[in-house]
Amino acid sequence: MAMNLGISSYCLCKKLYTNEMTMFDILDWAKENGCTHLEICPFGLPLMLEDGKTPNVEFAVQVKEYAAKIGLPLSASSLNACFIRPADEDETVEQKYEKEMERTKAYIEVAYLMGIKNMRVDMCSGQHPLGNNTPEQFEIDLPVFVKAAGELADYLATKGMNLTLENHGLYVNGADRVIRILLGANRPNIGLTVDVGNYLCVDADPVVEVAKAIKYADMVHLKDFYIRSNETMYPQQGMYTNFTSMAKPIRQDGKRKEEEGPRMPRFGYVGTAARNTILRGAIVGQGDMNMWKVLETIKKSGYDKQISLEFEGMEDVVAGTYYGLETARYIWDRV
Repeated sequence: MAMNLGISSYCLCKKLYTNEMTMFDILDWAKENGCTHLEICPFGLPLMLEDGKTPNVEFAVQVKEYAAKIGLPLSASSLNACFIRPADEDETVEQKYEKEMERTKAYIEVAYLMGIKNMRVDMCSGQHPLGNNTPEQFEIDLPVFVKAAGELADYLATKGMNLTLENHGLYVNGADRVIRILLGANRPNIGLTVDVGNYLCVDADPVVEVAKAIKYADMVHLKDFYIRSNETMYPQQGMYTNFTSMAKPIRQDGKRKEEEGPRMPRFGYVGTAARNTILRGAIVGQGDMNMWKVLETIKKSGYDKQISLEFEGMEDVVAGTYYGLETARYIWDRV
């Protein structure tokens, strides 16, 4: 069975932020490197106009037409969302829910204009807004997640599209939690985006979790991590590597302005739910995950839909994405 392997634009989004690549460059790169599809991630892309609310129709149509021109299908789009924000002085819980639903539907419109069929929307990205990621809190929030997933699926159905739910962050993660939302919403056009690496964020075994979730999958995200004990690592903050700080100028007197930031880049990591392990993005096949067993589990399940590589390591993103693709193909052909 051939591997239906592409990338998410997320892999190369650092090049978008530095203006070294455009979305059209990323499409060309994916095509030239044997990708069978490309997934759209909003990071670094002008999917909305300056008001942040209105779909950028011109850009969406340009991307759709260019992808069709080079023969590279657009497989999915994604949005980090949260439907359980607590009330504050200005808005009620219900008003926040409706505002998030409205925002999400605007991004769905962009995906629709691009001709994309699968839309991944998080029910709660990252962690619970108040940091309460417990099973007890999940039981409280589950009806809201089921309601939101059902509402989105019904809306997507009017456009001939599907909803996918990803195991993402420290809260709505782990195969069991995401599957419960899917089954609770009970719509024919809801599936899962199975992110093989994100299970580590809740200290779960990716091989075990993939085996549970793969039968519901409409998309697989392939990534790798280095896994380290908190106690053995130099303290860092954040997930991403920021090299731009190294390019900031030094004043003539040799002193640096406070607002110019540090001289050295920040090498970040992801802390896991149990708070005793940290993760750093790796090139697929070079990290600490059992990538051979993960891919064997996916392949032997009969899964033949799209797989998107997601690279978020410290290495150059073009090199990290290239070697991740090559390694994934190498393993797939041998499991």
